[in-house]
Parts: sequence; structure tokens; C-alpha cells
Amino acid sequence: MNTGKNRRMKQIFQQDNRTIVVPMDHGVTTGPIQGITNMQQTINQLVKGGVDAILIHKGIAKTVDTTNTGLIVMLNGMSNLNPNMNNKVQVCSVQEAIRFGADAVAVHVNVGSQDEEKMLSTLGKVAEECDKFGLPLLAMMYPRGPKISDEHAFEVVAHAARIGAELGADIIKTNYTGTIESFKHVTESCSAPVLIAGGPKCKSLEEVLQITSDSLKAGAAGLSMGRNIFQWDNQALIVKALAAIVHKGATVEQARKILGEQS
Repeated sequence: MNTGKNRRMKQIFQQDNRTIVVPMDHGVTTGPIQGITNMQQTINQLVKGGVDAILIHKGIAKTVDTTNTGLIVMLNGMSNLNPNMNNKVQVCSVQEAIRFGADAVAVHVNVGSQDEEKMLSTLGKVAEECDKFGLPLLAMMYPRGPKISDEHAFEVVAHAARIGAELGADIIKTNYTGTIESFKHVTESCSAPVLIAGGPKCKSLEEVLQITSDSLKAGAAGLSMGRNIFQWDNQALIVKALAAIVHKGATVEQARKILGEQS
């Protein structure tokens, strides 16, 4: 990894080589859902809680203050109003992201979808540009398509993650497979650090804490959760509880005490 990438990775990962990323690119996919109607307000809460990085689209990057928090700019997207919503198209360039002060960029790929080849082509081209400019690349690799019956099965998750690493991503985000042992197959077969996605909002905050703890035991380098953080009340407290697990080795019970009545 080149010097520029190393320096920028330190804006995303702490010295323990772990990170808490909160993606808030949902406005393109689903619109201004709960938790991201006022982006600056939410970002302020996340920063207060100690988030390591936030992930947003370029238009939001122009208008918000992220202080010293790592900034990841999303490069592709598609709304869920489109009948082919799984086809994520590029809407921002690497150089644009650099102009906005990005510490990294992200590309979403739905492995197994009918337009997989287009998204893989985008991933490969972006990886080349990121190497040229010394910018880390986070690849959101989701097994999602007609041949995939279970998007959380470790075989397809491991395959998706491996594709991202094979094509040049520096960080992989993918689904948690449900158990420590099954997720070890994912992390052990992927050369890039793996972050777990949050997916739809969990039934309880304790579930979020447990998934985080278990994924770390399986070798994950942290998490990249959106709705399971910003759609709860008191996001600052939630990030603080998650940071206790990710960066301080706290147990689920210890982190739960941080939440107090929030869980």
C-alpha cells in the first residue's frame, strides 16, 4: 500500500486497526428516511460519540462539517424507485471525491445481480484510479441475485468479499453470516480488512451489540452500520457503546450499561 493510502487509512482506522464507519448514503436509495433528514445534526451526534468515519454522497459532502472524522465518499448508487435498483451506477469520480476532501471512496457491488459485470467493471476502474491517487477504496460486496437464496450464507458472502479483494479494494464491507464460526470463513479467506454491514434495523440495540462483538471474534476489523445506528435515539451514546466493544474490548454487558435505558 502506497504512502498516501497508508496516511489516509489512519483517518479511517485507529491504531488497533479497527474502525466504526456510519454510512449515510441512504438518501439516494430510499430518500430522507428517519435519522438522516437533518444530516448535520446526525453527524454532530456521531462525532460526539466517537465515530471513526462517515460515508456520504458528494452533494452532502459539499454541505456538512465532518470535523476531524474520516470522510468516505460514495461513488455509485441507484434509487429503489428504479425497477432495476440492484444496478448501481457511478455518479462521482475519484478526483471529485478528492476535491471534497475524502479520505477514502466506496463502491457498491451486488454480486450475482443481472448487472454484476457493469459494477465489477466500475470497481476495477476505480481501484486503478485509487492506486494512482493514493486513496483507499472500500468495496461494499453484497451477494444479491436470482441464483442466491440466502444472502447471509457464508459461501456466497465469502465469495463476494473475495471478489472485492481480488479486484483491488482496500476495505471490504459485507453481510454478517450469523455465527462466529461461519464468519471466520469470510475473514480468513479475504486479504483486505472486513467490516460487517448492519442491514435493516435490528429489533433491539442489544442485538446490534452482540452482532458486533461476535463479528470481531471472527476476525472482523469493525463495522459499517447505518440504520442500526442513526435510526435509534441518542446516536452518540450508541456509538460510544459500540466503540467500547470495537476499540476497548468491552463485553456486550459492559457496552449495554453504557446505553443505560436506551436498550
